[in-house]
Amino acid sequence: MKNTPSSPTSSDGVAALDRAISILNAFTTADRSLGLAEIAARTGLYKSTILRLANSLMRGQLLERLEDGRYRIGPASFRLGALYQRSVVAMEILLPIMRDLSERSWESVAFYVRSGDVRTCLYRVESKHPIRYTIREGDVLPLLAGSGGRVLAAFSGQPGEPYETIRETYNYISLGDRDPQTAGVSAPVFGPGRTLVGALTLSGPSTRVDAVFLERMKRPLIEAAARATRAFGEDASMLEEASLNAGAAS
Repeated sequence: MKNTPSSPTSSDGVAALDRAISILNAFTTADRSLGLAEIAARTGLYKSTILRLANSLMRGQLLERLEDGRYRIGPASFRLGALYQRSVVAMEILLPIMRDLSERSWESVAFYVRSGDVRTCLYRVESKHPIRYTIREGDVLPLLAGSGGRVLAAFSGQPGEPYETIRETYNYISLGDRDPQTAGVSAPVFGPGRTLVGALTLSGPSTRVDAVFLERMKRPLIEAAARATRAFGEDASMLEEASLNAGAAS
């Protein structure tokens, strides 16, 4: 049933906040955008109420209005999500897995998240070698270059190749893609509802980290991504199958 504007609490701050939250919660991971009528059907709010609250959400960059009049989640929502990912829970899940992979490979391991048209290094475990490829936590890199960026783009819906193949194999090897002197291999990590959490990347100087080494490390990397996905509460069977296929091909 739709809310009635005559309710005594309909204009107070708490009620308005609850309704604004219901608008954001109307979006699912399957939705790139929603029209006004779709939001109204999912929330039970009047269209006039949605329009008023949407203006406030857009000012806060929690919502965006597209040229066709449809709405999508705004960039401030991602920033809040990134802050959540930086919480102790994410650190406790990812860092032990990353350390294990770094110990096994002796190379650097990083975890990247997408931020609009770029990616950010959220966590980093350094190589044990004195000569290494150095990226710091918080560094921003291109999205459509390097193995981590390619994987994030692929599982964000980027069309064409190599993204179709990445979605099939759950990994990507980059040899000098972003930097001619570096190479790496990446795999996606998912959360509940198969939401993309980020990309796990093993990388190093191309003089040491070559194609043969990266092919050999594909399986342990994907296994690490599967372990992280399970820890975040999502089924990792697709990654487990991909790790077996990677092992058979190497």
